[in-house]
Amino acid sequence: MKVPLLDLKPQYKSIKKELDEAILRVSESQQFILGNEVSKMEEEFENYLNCKHAYGVSSGTDALLLALMAIDIKPEDEVIVPTYSFFATAGVVARLFAKPIFVDNDPITFNIDPQDVKKKITSKTKAIIPVHLFGQSAEMNEIMKLAEEYNLIVIEDAAQAIGTQYKDGRFVGTIGHIGCFSFFPSKNLGCFGDGGLITTNDDKLAEIIRIKRVHGGEPKYYHKVIGGNFRLDALQAAVLRVKLPYLQSWTDKRKYNANLYNKLFIEAGLAEEPGRIKFDANNKVLLPKAIYENIQDLKNYHIYNQYIIRVEKRDELREFLTKNEIGTEIYYPVPFHLQECFAYLNHKKGDFPISEFSADTSLAIPIYPELTEEQISYVVQKIKEFFNQ
Repeated sequence: MKVPLLDLKPQYKSIKKELDEAILRVSESQQFILGNEVSKMEEEFENYLNCKHAYGVSSGTDALLLALMAIDIKPEDEVIVPTYSFFATAGVVARLFAKPIFVDNDPITFNIDPQDVKKKITSKTKAIIPVHLFGQSAEMNEIMKLAEEYNLIVIEDAAQAIGTQYKDGRFVGTIGHIGCFSFFPSKNLGCFGDGGLITTNDDKLAEIIRIKRVHGGEPKYYHKVIGGNFRLDALQAAVLRVKLPYLQSWTDKRKYNANLYNKLFIEAGLAEEPGRIKFDANNKVLLPKAIYENIQDLKNYHIYNQYIIRVEKRDELREFLTKNEIGTEIYYPVPFHLQECFAYLNHKKGDFPISEFSADTSLAIPIYPELTEEQISYVVQKIKEFFNQ
């Protein structure tokens, strides 16, 4: 049986007529950059996320870069980021010649550790970028308290978390000063290429973002500030407008699949419960835990952009699963502090033990909505076979 890590074709086929009509609508309009299609998409996301301002941008990475430009990050400013995340989180800081300050992650959620954040704040700190990794919210109340105490800006990296709710019901990306989303095709809500969204409830920041999105020209060809080419294509906006109404049903199926995985791993004797952080005879597979799952009326406590297990012989297991035609991916094999491009920051192995443990043991297995129960059972069966060799 083949179980790919991700298969986008079933989703496309299920809404093909609507998507084709939307693409044709844009083609007939011959308006391909920003314009009415993007404006309507932005309104729909403002309503969905319950935020004041949402701007479509060229990618999730550009959303982060534009956010930093909007708050006027300068060389030698310090920006606190988790060391365990997708590269863009730290890369955009370095691109502006600011200094990324790395912090460790929580051992259960994979998200940024607020206590470590507090230790790293200095007089040069300008911003914090918490990442809602794999589809679960970071501990935003603690982050926002630190931001208020030290007069810092919070930019939420919600690239993997469109629709995720914090424990108080607010959507991530609307809690900090700026929120950044990605619509890369593999995301829970993906477009047909690169695309992103930047959100804020601050009117002044919104105006800066709007102007800097188009090279800083206001009016066109007149520049008081320097921005960039961060515009969203109308075709991508049209695709997202078709897909947004389906997002909740796709998220519900991902949650169902995650719960089924947890149940089957426990029944297979590979784990005792989600959230364990140490390996032993009864926990050969460490399962992800949704920490806000039991809060009443909280629908999207975790959207499972990825379903991440941790195993000691991760690379060997991955090779075994590949031979059995099961797709996997490693998110992420090298934390930022051990990346060659950040060697100038003088970190060494052992500086961030929790992140290094995650990098050495984490493995993503298929979780997309169209997976069948038979496929999920097959994945667990093969992982059990691996441990019984």
